[in-house]
Amino acid sequence: MALEKNQKQEVIEKFKKHKKDTGSSQVQIALLTERINLLMEHFKIHKKDHHSRQGLLKVVNKRRRLLDYLKKEDKTEYDKILKSLNLRK
Repeated sequence: MALEKNQKQEVIEKFKKHKKDTGSSQVQIALLTERINLLMEHFKIHKKDHHSRQGLLKVVNKRRRLLDYLKKEDKTEYDKILKSLNLRK
């Protein structure tokens, strides 16, 4: 269920702010979104996997906190990342 190395690199390349950026809010939000999408596919097959569902809720809450932080700090980047990841708010 974890992201593969090449998937992770693609996401980082798409959302990084500068050459060595791997930890900005935008990159973290994008990586968490990819992980959430993978978990959602997992739950289509394994409907009774409640243990992983708890992990999903933690990941969703972490992404929500990062989005709230980004909205407070830089509204234009927030709007841009919502649009690029097809998230609704």
